[in-house]
Amino acid sequence: MRRLVYLGVIPCLAMLAYSCARQAGRQVRPASEPLKIGLVAPITGSIATFGKSTRQGAEMVFDQVNQQGGLLGRRVELVVEDDAGKPEEAANVFTKLVNRDRVAAIIGSVATKCSLAGAPICQRSGVPMITPASTNPKVTQIGDYIFRVCFVDPFQGEVIARFLVSKLGLKRVGIIYDLTNDYSKGLADYVEQNVRKLGGQVVARQTFSEQDKSFKAQLTAMGTQQPQAIFVSAYYTEAALIARQARQLGIKATLMGPDGWDSPMLIQSGGDAVEGGYFSNHYSADSPNPQTQQFVKAYAKRYGESPDALAALGYDAAGLLVDAIRRAKSADGRAVRDALAATKDYQGATGAIGMDAQRNARKPAVILQVKGGKFALVETIQPQR
Repeated sequence: MRRLVYLGVIPCLAMLAYSCARQAGRQVRPASEPLKIGLVAPITGSIATFGKSTRQGAEMVFDQVNQQGGLLGRRVELVVEDDAGKPEEAANVFTKLVNRDRVAAIIGSVATKCSLAGAPICQRSGVPMITPASTNPKVTQIGDYIFRVCFVDPFQGEVIARFLVSKLGLKRVGIIYDLTNDYSKGLADYVEQNVRKLGGQVVARQTFSEQDKSFKAQLTAMGTQQPQAIFVSAYYTEAALIARQARQLGIKATLMGPDGWDSPMLIQSGGDAVEGGYFSNHYSADSPNPQTQQFVKAYAKRYGESPDALAALGYDAAGLLVDAIRRAKSADGRAVRDALAATKDYQGATGAIGMDAQRNARKPAVILQVKGGKFALVETIQPQR
């Protein structure tokens, strides 16, 4: 009888352990299986260079981890999903990663609108999410499981305005932005606020919609106000077209953009029209920082090209996640979340990263100039304390 009771207890205990091993409705994988990490990025679509770079930067980290024996004694498996830069696709692939693949954490997405679609899914499921490049403040406001390794747009807007008004002395500023894009619209607002705060004037403000190809009507109207500088709050695809059309109309104002300009396609598509233009960014391959140079050399050796900011941010997001899992000594969502929130001075390719109370990275920004068909470092701007 005792033996029968004993045998009956074992299955009950097993079922109890199985039940306890579920977090937010997701079954936790046994330690013998690979540790799955999700990555969501625009592998296809109009900003596909961002996805390619992010993926390559992250792959460098996880390949090195596996070569050194894995993480928590398990091989890391990176599960990559393409959101094509579309929020509806982002929602689908985030759901897949959480419910079907049962990933421990997700790196992504790149575009703000896609991160805004995916973050609620991660928050509800207790899956830590680190966006490499979504700079709109709304993203991390969704919940305490959402992090970023990039700076935020209020700081980026301040950096851009300070450079135009205080550094270059250009006080008459025109702004053109994508009305359908939270990232583009938010940055336009932050730049305008800071230009006015610094004593400058926004002489014209024009809008366009995603997939527009002609901007001549907006630029013609803006040109009548004789701006000294035009802030083009857009990704590289639209920015190149806007620059070309502005020069065709005889507009000679200095062009400036945000981090969304960072792609070789800006120069390939924009040509001479973007030459001399400036944009803010998360890092420069010319930085003397030892961690930056180590990353640049390793990336160039592996992929045969110089890494852009998205590659560096993908690398840092993956590295920061690995660091947090090691400090947590667990892949449990809550433990990893707590370790990420406690990050103080992680030394990454884009500089030292520390998380503030809103889970945003505090870090410097750089100003780059298109010069001789390349992106040249102009200056580094630290966040004001």
